[in-house]
Amino acid sequence: MPSYKQLTAQLEKLHKEVAAAREKEVEQAIADIKEKIAEYEITAEELGFTSAGTVARKKTPLPARFANPKTGETWSGRGRAPAWLSGVKNRDRFLIKQ
Repeated sequence: MPSYKQLTAQLEKLHKEVAAAREKEVEQAIADIKEKIAEYEITAEELGFTSAGTVARKKTPLPARFANPKTGETWSGRGRAPAWLSGVKNRDRFLIKQ
């Protein structure tokens, strides 16, 4: 039966062989892909690698639902409540009439 040191040495050798084989196969795959790209004149956009075709939508701010009558500050009702509205149990008096 092989010793622990012998087995770990074999394992390390196998890991190196696996890494070398993978590297060789990856290089071959990349060469094949480059050949096909050149042959068919494929662009990065066609492969989906760029976002040139998509335009990011701008988020429009939500309309204000609450207003502070003293300062004119507004709040949409989303996110953390502003200090002037925190602790108020009935927010109906701050609602903006539309």
